[in-house]
Amino acid sequence: MPNENADKTADSRKTPLFELHQQYGAKMVDYAGYTMPVNYRHGILKEHAHTRDAASLFDVSHMGQVKLGGKDAASSLERLLPVDLIGLGNNRQRYALITNERGGIRDDLMVTNGGEHFFLVVNASRKNADLANFESNLDGDCQLEVLEDRALIALQGPAAAAVMKRLAPSSTELLFMQAARVDVAGIECFITRSGYTGEDGFEISVPADAAMELAGALLSSADVRPAGLGARDTLRLEAGLCLYGQDIDESTTPVEAGLKWALSKARRPGGERAGGYPGFDVIARQLEGGVERCRVGIVPEGRAPVRAETELVDKSGRKVGKITSGGYGASVRGPVAMAYVETSSGAEGTRLEAMVRGKARPVRVAKLPFVKPRYHRA
Repeated sequence: MPNENADKTADSRKTPLFELHQQYGAKMVDYAGYTMPVNYRHGILKEHAHTRDAASLFDVSHMGQVKLGGKDAASSLERLLPVDLIGLGNNRQRYALITNERGGIRDDLMVTNGGEHFFLVVNASRKNADLANFESNLDGDCQLEVLEDRALIALQGPAAAAVMKRLAPSSTELLFMQAARVDVAGIECFITRSGYTGEDGFEISVPADAAMELAGALLSSADVRPAGLGARDTLRLEAGLCLYGQDIDESTTPVEAGLKWALSKARRPGGERAGGYPGFDVIARQLEGGVERCRVGIVPEGRAPVRAETELVDKSGRKVGKITSGGYGASVRGPVAMAYVETSSGAEGTRLEAMVRGKARPVRVAKLPFVKPRYHRA
């Protein structure tokens, strides 16, 4: 979650929904070079609960939206990502990772086959680095276009489908990780049925000059309220979803991070297009021989959260890991966290201690996610 005490907003960029944030009394912070809402009048806990109970609108326009076209787009992009893009069907979406030569994760992103091109959504903090990487390494017939003139809105929660059905009836035909070009409230949009909360929902790419109109149409439903980065962070933590720069980075591999499922079968050792991307040898060894550390869920005893960077020790006092994300889980009504620990200490139920300001606090290793996902799969 962004630093709520940050005071850099005068120098940061504004999204096309900046006026909406002001209208709803948002507390604004600088995040990844953008002025973003951390929460609105209801506060983070109520925004979190409303997302789980009904639906919330999130401004995620700070994310990078990129279009990659050309007949070599899939094969060229596969040289940077350990995922099957050649076999990705039209209007299908896939979670993907960009790896480095050591098998570390340069970024995680969403890739959608839009038919004539791929539509990529990359993290705001990694946008410039990703674009430089693409421009340096994509070859053949590839055309890269940054979509600076579009906003991105996420509508998340169990009521999202009903809200979208009223504004774009065909949208409810989509299943999780499917995409379509549809008119939403009369505005031409590109939508995917996906999100970052563990709930059913949609991410809507919309022309920047129509973003306020679309947000107003969505918020006209009594089920929809705006929510900020604070609730987005606690929701994704409960859902066991990684935040780049905290839970994954260039020093963590997909295997260590528990993201083996994001390594497509076709790109693994023995697959029809095995390897060919940075760090394949490292990742292949880890797939076969295991890893020394792993990402796990952590449940602290008591009510106080255990924050990122807190060291974890075993019963002998030996350091075995570190918290990467931590906070209060409003849905589970208690503190939750994620951490990397030595694999020997990573079994569910293992008792450890978190060193908080020099004092040991009991915690236990827990299975991820903390809440059951409610994606619309069928």
